[in-house]
Amino acid sequence: MSRISVRGFAVASATAVTTVGAVVGVAAGNEPASVGNTEATAADATIADIPAGAQAQVQTASLTQQADDQSTQADTAALKSAQESARKAAAETAQSKKDAADQAKAKKEADARKEKQAASRSSARGDLGDLLGKASYSIGETQSIARQMMAGDQFQCFSHIVDHESGWNYKATNAGSGAYGLVQALPGSKMSSAGSDWQTNPATQIKWGLNYMNDRYGSPCGAWSFWQANSWY
Repeated sequence: MSRISVRGFAVASATAVTTVGAVVGVAAGNEPASVGNTEATAADATIADIPAGAQAQVQTASLTQQADDQSTQADTAALKSAQESARKAAAETAQSKKDAADQAKAKKEADARKEKQAASRSSARGDLGDLLGKASYSIGETQSIARQMMAGDQFQCFSHIVDHESGWNYKATNAGSGAYGLVQALPGSKMSSAGSDWQTNPATQIKWGLNYMNDRYGSPCGAWSFWQANSWY
């Protein structure tokens, strides 16, 4: 029969080794040895050297130590996993709060822009109302009306056309063709589609002129590009 070394059972702790040594000594009828001697004896002993009744205790001590080691490793792994999960959860919570704050900020800024634009439109309507209904209009007043009736990036193009067509005189008349008004509609009566006061109200003439330029050329700037190439529109 081969002799199996006690080392094969991995008796790792001093307590387990001491227990093995004590068992060997008692079984042999000797006095218990010191811890150091017991460790040496246990290290050199084999299962065959240990009484049959003590072998189970040796094996149990070894397996118990292994189980304790495995349990400790499992607890450590579980702790690390829990810490990592907590870290991820905290990061996700922080990101969610940041996203919510960014959205709230963006909404607040958008609302502020809308309020500013609404106030600007209201002010423009008020200014325009102050200009309308007069008996006569200066060039400056007529230009002010035009600015408030179209997008800012289109006014300059519109202004170039009106400069060439009528010099901003809303009563300008072409004796030869009969064209009339700021945009020299031909005939002038076409502008009645924008208002019955087309002969005396520059706002009505501007409204008709804008509709014409948008329908025919896409915008006042489109009309101005055509005018530059053809000297008419």
